[in-house]
Parts: sequence; structure tokens; C-alpha cells
Amino acid sequence: MLPFAALLAGCAGNQPQNPNVIFILADDLGYGDLGCYGAQGVETPVVDGLASEGVRCLDAHSVASTSTPSRYALLTGQYPWRKAGTDIAAGNASMIISPDQFTVADMLKTCGYTTGAVGKWHLGLGSETGKQDWNGKLDQDLSDIGFDYHYIMAATSDRVPCVFIENGRVVNHDPEHPIEVSYKGNFEGEPTGKDNPELLYNLRSSHGHDMSIVNGIGRIGWMKGGGRALWKDESIADSLAAHAVRFIEENADHPFFLYFATNDIHVPRFPAERFRGASTMGLRGDAIAQFDWSVGEILKALERLGLEKNTIVVLTSDNGPVLDDGYDDKAEELVGDHRPAGPWRGGKYSAYEGGTAVPLIIRWPGHIAKGQEDGRLISHIDGFRSLANLLGVEIPEGAAPDSRDFRDAGYAMEMSNDHTLSVCDEDWKYISPSNGPEMIKWGPKIETGYRPYEQLFSRSADPGETENLAENKPDITARFREIVRKER
Repeated sequence: MLPFAALLAGCAGNQPQNPNVIFILADDLGYGDLGCYGAQGVETPVVDGLASEGVRCLDAHSVASTSTPSRYALLTGQYPWRKAGTDIAAGNASMIISPDQFTVADMLKTCGYTTGAVGKWHLGLGSETGKQDWNGKLDQDLSDIGFDYHYIMAATSDRVPCVFIENGRVVNHDPEHPIEVSYKGNFEGEPTGKDNPELLYNLRSSHGHDMSIVNGIGRIGWMKGGGRALWKDESIADSLAAHAVRFIEENADHPFFLYFATNDIHVPRFPAERFRGASTMGLRGDAIAQFDWSVGEILKALERLGLEKNTIVVLTSDNGPVLDDGYDDKAEELVGDHRPAGPWRGGKYSAYEGGTAVPLIIRWPGHIAKGQEDGRLISHIDGFRSLANLLGVEIPEGAAPDSRDFRDAGYAMEMSNDHTLSVCDEDWKYISPSNGPEMIKWGPKIETGYRPYEQLFSRSADPGETENLAENKPDITARFREIVRKER
């Protein structure tokens, strides 16, 4: 049985056949939001069991503290600040990953894998922003960047269009209610959350999220039409899990790669009725329980089909947690003793560790020993090259330019919402100077970590990032300053 270090070092040729690969990517799930990472008030038995059967990483990081740039880095192996347009994407953004870029899906296709993506996308669709044909076939979609199959949400559940897209076409398209989408202004006669709060019968907004209303919930952006194609938020998890399982079933007899990006626990949190009351934390905690169920559906399918021993399952999150992110779901009031970011300061959007410290669990029966904990520093950016090395795949020159093997990483780069760059190694965390506000201004009660001067913290002695040692440790500060200069 391979120890975890040997797995990451690459073990091409040691397997009788290429293992299936499943990435399970949660949305806004914090480092402390799972039972095996110390969660309070919610139980996650499926994910905890997954951790007990593999390795639980204690120091894993996404590249950015927001969704779009984090996902871009994960799939391309390129830092998001190197490409324009990788900030949080509107629902009508054009393709952010261009067809000429080499993605993780492309890499696995060269090995003979069938590739699929199910769930939240949020990396743009179509060749031109705002000019997508939502009533026909999109002129650019995930098939142009390596995915054989996709069943996705265009952006996020709080942004229009609120429809599923399968292989470039809106699912259940209703020709009697053609879809129109705008991020410039409303359509004449269409109600909005701002002007018609009485129509918000499922969730009310706490800040923003007061434009078009779909399923009794206000959204970002304006949408008209949709008819029977519009999703029901309480059914999103069921639909995504069902399509993920179907993809596994249809490809059980040959190697496959599944990118399963759940909607949970992003706002609006509106889980299925059977999960209501599953936690003591209201809808946010209940959505965590629903996420745990979704993972269980994937694992049960693998077991039923006899695929669990030949499948690498990787579970992580796109960025850190947030409580009130625009809807009155009582997440702040009901959090209790639970610490969504675990021991770290900050959260989603932030330059502090809570913005990018994420859970990471890897299971591969027979190759990774059960019940391991790994405390080494790991960045999502390095997953691309590490997986290529594992499978013995040579990445084309220029592809995944910022991805390294986990063994060779040395440090992790992190980007906050305002593009402040940070870097950490196993001992230290450095945050570049920024002129941004100390607190998020538009609603979430999150510290940004922005200061007009350099910050340096001891990660072991001061995980809460309270004592700035930049002036006391000039040599260390200078070293990190140079890393940021080089990487920027």
C-alpha cells in the first residue's frame, strides 16, 4: 500500500489500469464546517467516513478566497491574476477558460478518460459576454475545454439564469417562455425583490440579491421567461446528484473523470425539506447535511458498481466560509459554538487564512492507507501537475504554468477579493499591503486583512493572525515580498 507521500510523488505504472478520478468541490464550505474538522451543531457522517478511509489534509489551500478565480486555478493550473476576467463572474459572462487552454479535463482525455462536469460552473459560457443564445445551442461551452459531458448551472444559484444547461442547451427549454438575461437593467413589467418584497415567499434578502425573483427568492441580475426550465432551489441537490450518478453508471466500464461541483453551501441556502432541522444552525447547517448526503450518493454508486477500489475521490471546497452572504437565513444568529473557518481568522473574500484554508480529503482504497492525517502545506494549484505525475502524463509545454508537484511546492499563493496577494509556507504567512477597507463593506461581517503595510504572522504560534511580525523579521518579510513580486 502506497503511503500518501508516494502517491503525490507519482506512481505511474503501478496500477493495473488508470484509476477513475472524482473531484467533489463544495461551495463556500469552511475549514471547520465538517465533523472530521471539528464542526459543532451538524453531523457529516458520510464525509467523516470518507476521511477515515483515506487521508485528511490539515493545511490545504484554495488559490483565491472567492469562487471564480479559485475554480479557474484548479482547472487550468494557472494563477487567476495572470488572466483578465477571472473575478467573480456574472451569470452572462463569456467563457473565462478559453478553448486554446489546456485543462485538467483535456489532460485526462489524452489518457483515454471520459470526462464530465456536473454542478455549479461559474466560469462563463459562450464566446461573448451578454450575447448567449439561451434558447438555442451555446456557441461555446464545456465541450470546448475538454469535457465530454456537462450538466451545470451557468454561474451560481444566486445569479440568473436560473436554469440547468446540459451539453450546451437549457434543460427543459420552454419555447412558450423564451429566456432573456441582462446584467444591465430589468425587463419591462418584471417584478424585483427590491420593489416587490411580498413575492419573496421562500427567502428574503438581507443585502443585495433583490433583482429578479425566481422560486420566491431574489437574485443577482435580471431574467425574463424560462417557464418549466426554471429550477426549484429545494431540488437542486437531488438533480445534481442524480446526473452525477448517471454519468458514473454510463461510464463504469472505462476510466472516467467527474468534476462534481455542488451548489451547497452557497447562498441562497434552501435545502430539500427532508434536511430541514438536520442541524442546530438553521438553513446553513442543513445545507451542510445536504452536501454530506450528496457525497453519499456518489460513494454508494461507486460501491454498487464495484468501482470504489479503482477510484480516486478528492473532496475539497472552493474557498472559505461566509455566514450572511445576502439572504436572511439566520446563519449569523444560529451559528452557536460552531467555527466555520476552524482556527483561522477571516473567511470568504478575506486575505486572512480563513479565506483560503479549506478541507481536503483524498481516498483511494488499496493505495492510500486508512485514517491518515497529512500536515504538509498543499495548494489547489498544484493538483493539476501532481495528478499528471501520478498518471504518468506529460503536460504540453506552456500548460498549467503555475502548477508544481506537491513535493516541490514550498509555498502557497493566495488572492483575496480585492486582488491582495498573500503567500504562506509551513511556518509563516505574509500579506501584501493593500488600501482596501478593514471590513467587507457590502454586508458580510468578515475581516478583510487589508492594511496599508506589510503583515507577517507565525502560522504555528499565531493561527489567529493577531501579532504582525513584519518589522521584527525583516529577512523573512523580504523573502516573501520577493516571492509576491515574482509571482505577480
